[in-house]
Amino acid sequence: MTKASEYMIADIERNMYQTRQFIGKDQLSAHVMAAMRAVPRDKFVPPEFKALAYADGPLMIGHGQTISQPYIVALMTDLLELTKDDKVLEIGTGSGYQTAVLSLIVDKVYSVEVITALADAAEERLQDLNYTNIEIRAGNGYEGWPEHAPYDAIIVTAAAAYIPSALIEQLKPGGKMVIPIGLPYEHQELLLINKNEQDKIETKFILGVSFVPLVQEKLIDY
Repeated sequence: MTKASEYMIADIERNMYQTRQFIGKDQLSAHVMAAMRAVPRDKFVPPEFKALAYADGPLMIGHGQTISQPYIVALMTDLLELTKDDKVLEIGTGSGYQTAVLSLIVDKVYSVEVITALADAAEERLQDLNYTNIEIRAGNGYEGWPEHAPYDAIIVTAAAAYIPSALIEQLKPGGKMVIPIGLPYEHQELLLINKNEQDKIETKFILGVSFVPLVQEKLIDY
């Protein structure tokens, strides 16, 4: 592990400790931290941001989208309480960084990205880096990916205006979903949604956050 990635891990641990009263614990699971150490974040940012790849903050990746702060990536992954046999749906592939982290923990990751150029670039990047248990498609994240449902867990990496009913339907009984909810440039909340064995939904507020919006309509690639 490089010095830069060591600093990133230290930042994650410090942020976790500072927010422990909201999360209910002061450290993340060992397998999540192992994945954060293993994925080379500098491979998932544009060349002009390589020097900032392991900094404690989000970075622009083009098309008005971002790669999330490392702490938020780690926290959202941890909240899902994933196991090696799980099948996960990710909404918002972006550069593929969160996708790669998930792939080291679970059996299969399906990821949906509304911007075709980002979906194609992420797929090529992940293949080049030998992440083999991932499938990506371009599409509307609010609709999920019903062909492969139900999912053990769902992670949404952009702020939705509301909780999409399609994602609730595609979540397996006993499954978890983590999703930021709120309008752009206004108050947003990171929510943990639990679906029990009787299909009853329980929602828990985790933190105030700031994400780019989850886009419903197909964007023009540029």
